[in-house]
Amino acid sequence: MTKIIAPKGTKDLFKPEILKWQFLEARIRQFFSRFLFQEIRTPIFEHSELFQKGIGSETEVVQKEMYTFRDKANRSITLRPENTPSVVRAIMENNLLTEIFPVRFFYIGPMFRYDKPQKGRFRQFHQFGVEIFGEASAEVDAELIFSAFGFLNEVNIEDIEIYINSVGCPQCRPRFLPELQAAAQKQQNELCPDCQRKISTNPLRIFDCKKQQCIDISNQFPKITDYLCQDCHDHFQVVQRTLSTFEVPFISNPRLVRGLDYYTRTVFEITSGQLGAQDALLGGGRYDHLFQELGGKDIPATGFAAGIERIILHLDEIPETKTSIIFIAYQNAALKTEAIKLSAYLRKKGLPVFMDYNARNIKKQFKKSDRVGAAFTFILGEDEIANQSISVKNMKTTEQIQIKREDLDQWLRKHM
Repeated sequence: MTKIIAPKGTKDLFKPEILKWQFLEARIRQFFSRFLFQEIRTPIFEHSELFQKGIGSETEVVQKEMYTFRDKANRSITLRPENTPSVVRAIMENNLLTEIFPVRFFYIGPMFRYDKPQKGRFRQFHQFGVEIFGEASAEVDAELIFSAFGFLNEVNIEDIEIYINSVGCPQCRPRFLPELQAAAQKQQNELCPDCQRKISTNPLRIFDCKKQQCIDISNQFPKITDYLCQDCHDHFQVVQRTLSTFEVPFISNPRLVRGLDYYTRTVFEITSGQLGAQDALLGGGRYDHLFQELGGKDIPATGFAAGIERIILHLDEIPETKTSIIFIAYQNAALKTEAIKLSAYLRKKGLPVFMDYNARNIKKQFKKSDRVGAAFTFILGEDEIANQSISVKNMKTTEQIQIKREDLDQWLRKHM
C-alpha cells in the first residue's frame, strides 16, 4: 500500500515550533488592540467570483495560483488566496459599517495558493492582517505602517527596511499606463515571456518580476510618481511627513507595486535582512475602490497582510512554560474509580493531571510518570483509601509524604 503523506506545500506543526506560533498569535492580539482592531474570522472558501473581481482577473494569483473547484451544486468555489476581499464581503453582507465604530479588523488564518514551495512559502500558508475602513486620510496610512513597524520591533525582528510608493488613482493612472506600455514595448524582446504578456494585460505587474534582467530593464521605465494627480501627490507627501513624525524610517521606491489590482495611492512593503533571500515580511496599502468593485458603496480602506511563516523564521526559540503535572497512580484495578474521581477533582481546579487507565502495577506507573514529566505522583492504595489520605511522591527528590484528604487544598496552594 502506498504511504500517505501530506500534500506538497503543506506542513505539520508541533513542538517546539508550535510555541513560536502560539507566542506570535498572542502578541498579534495584544499589540493590535492598542490600535482598536477587533478580530474577524471569515470562511476559508468563498465563491470564486469574489476573488476574480476583488483581486483582478489578470493577476498572477487569479491566473495561476488559486485553488478552484466545483462543489456538489456545480458552483465555482475557491480556497481563499488572501483575505481582504473576504473581509470586505463580510462587512457588506453583515452591514458592519453601521454597527461597529471604528471599523478596524485583524485576522489570523490559512490561505491557499498553488505556488512553488520554498523556505517560508507554502501552498497552505498563514497570514495575519489588519484592515481599516471608512478612514481616507493619509495620516491613517502612516499610522498603519507605524503599527506594522512597531509590531515587528515588538517581536524583536532586526534589520527592517520599509519601502513606500504611491500607485495613483483611477484619475491619474490612465495617464501613466500608456507611457509605461510604450516603454515596455520598446524593450519587449528583452523581457521574460510573462512580462511580455503583461505589457498588454497589466503593465504595472512588470515591476513585480523577480528576474534580474526584467528588473534592470524596468528600472529604466517611467516612474508613476511623476504622473500623480495633485490629490495623490499631496496624499503621498502627507504620508511621508506623518511617518517622519512617527519616527518611522522609510525608503521611497517609485518601482514598488503590489501584486493585486485593488490598490490605489499608498502601497508599502517591509523587509528584513536577517535571513537573506526570504526578506519580505509584510505588505499592503490603500484600496479605496474595492467596495465598489464588489457592488457596494464608495468606502475608503487601507490594510496590510503579513506572512506568518516568514516571521516565524525570524523568531528566536521560545522557551516552553513548564507546568507542574500531577500523575495519579493506583495500587490495583479496584481503586481505579477512586483515582478517576481524584483526577476529576484536580482538573476542575485547573491542574494538569495524567493517569494510566490500563495500569498493571505501581512500578510501571512510576515509569510513565517520569515519561510525562510529572512533578508529583499521587498514590492511592488500600491504606490511603482506608485512612482518607493520599501519598505524594516528589519525582525530582524522590521524597514521599502522606497527606490527609482534608489537607489536600492547602497542599495544592503551597506546591502547585
